[in-house]
Amino acid sequence: MTDRFTISGLTKTYGSTTVVDGLDIDIEQGEFLVLLGPSGCGKTTTLRCLAGLETPQGGRISFKDRTVFDADQRVDVPAHKRNIGMVFQSYALWPHMTVRRNIKYPLDVRGLTKSFGPGAVEAAADMVDCGALLDRYPSQLSGGQQQRVAVARGLVARPDLILFDEPLSNLDARLRDQVRSQIHQLHRELGFTAVFVTHDQSEAFALGDRLAIMKSGRIEQLDTPSHLFENPASDYVAAFIGMANKLELTRGHDGWQTSAGDSMDLRDSVIRDRADEGDAAVARLRPDDLLLHRSMTEVPAGNLGLHASLVDYEYGGRHFDVSVRSGAETLTLRAAAAEHGAALRSAELGDAVVVSFSPAALRVFPSAPFTAPAADSAPVAAAVGSAS
Repeated sequence: MTDRFTISGLTKTYGSTTVVDGLDIDIEQGEFLVLLGPSGCGKTTTLRCLAGLETPQGGRISFKDRTVFDADQRVDVPAHKRNIGMVFQSYALWPHMTVRRNIKYPLDVRGLTKSFGPGAVEAAADMVDCGALLDRYPSQLSGGQQQRVAVARGLVARPDLILFDEPLSNLDARLRDQVRSQIHQLHRELGFTAVFVTHDQSEAFALGDRLAIMKSGRIEQLDTPSHLFENPASDYVAAFIGMANKLELTRGHDGWQTSAGDSMDLRDSVIRDRADEGDAAVARLRPDDLLLHRSMTEVPAGNLGLHASLVDYEYGGRHFDVSVRSGAETLTLRAAAAEHGAALRSAELGDAVVVSFSPAALRVFPSAPFTAPAADSAPVAAAVGSAS
C-alpha cells in the first residue's frame, strides 16, 4: 500500500498544441506541492487533470492505491468521485446560498452529511475565521472573506487531496498575504495533501514543501524551496525565481568578459560554474546582490565590479529601486536611501556609476537562447462552480 499521489506520463493536447507533455510527479501524503510557472506552462491544465475536469490523452493518475485515470485502461473517475477539495481563483461560491450552505455543499453532494454529523460546517468555518459569517450571502462578503469561505468548503469533507487554482490572484496585496498565511497555518495544523498552482514566486516559496517549476508542459526543476533558491538548474529557472539580472559572458584569451568589456574572474568564485562548456555563458544575479558605487575604488575587496551608467531610479521610502546599463544589459538593484539618496537625487540620467557583487552570488549557465513564456493556449473550460 502506498500513500503517494502519482502522475505518470501525463499528456494533454488541444488540437496540435501539447499543453502537458509526458509529466511525471509523485506527491507524498501530507505534502504541499506548488506548481510554479508563467502563463501557458501547463500548470493549471495539470491541476484540472488531477481534479477530473480535463481528460488527458495519455498517462496515469493514482490517488494512493486507487487509479482515477488511466488512458490505456480507459479509466476516468469523474471529479465528484475523486474525493478532492478544490479552491478556485474566482471563489466559485453559489450566490443564492448562505455561507453555511456553501460550505456544506460538498457534504451534501457526496452524501456525507450524516456521517460527519452536526458541527462539521461550523468547525470548518471557524478554521478560517468565518464562524460569524455563516448566515450571510457571498454578495455580503469581501473578497478575502469569500476566499476563506472557499477554503473552508474545500476542507470540510476532509478530502484526500486539496487543489488550489491560483486562489490568491484576485485579492489585493494585504489580503493576499493574510489568506496565504492562513493556508500555511492550516496545512501545518491539519497536514492535508495539497497541490497549489501559482505564477507568484513569493507564494510558492512561502507555502511549498516542494516546488515544481514548469516550462512547456514539463518540469524544469523539482526541489525544496531552499535548494531551488540556491541552486537553480537552468537559466529559465534562475530567471523565474527572481534572478532578474542577466550578464552575457564571452570567453577570450584573458578569461571571461561582460558585454561592457569588464573582466569576470570566475576561477576562485564559489559558484556552480557551468560556463566551461563553451565560449559563451549566461550569469544570473538577484537585484539585492548588487551594490551601487561612484567609482571602482569603492568596490569592496573580493567583489567583482562593473562599469555602468544610470538609467533610472524610483523612490521607495528607505530605498531606491535603481536601473543601470552595463554594456548591452540593463541591471536592477536596490540602494539604501540613507547611503545613496543624496547622490541619486543630484545625479543626471546617463551618469557613470559602478555596481559590484560577490562572485558567490553568481549562477552561471551555458549560453542558449532564452525562450519567452508563451501565452495561454488552452481553451477556457466551463466553470465548474463549487461541486468539488
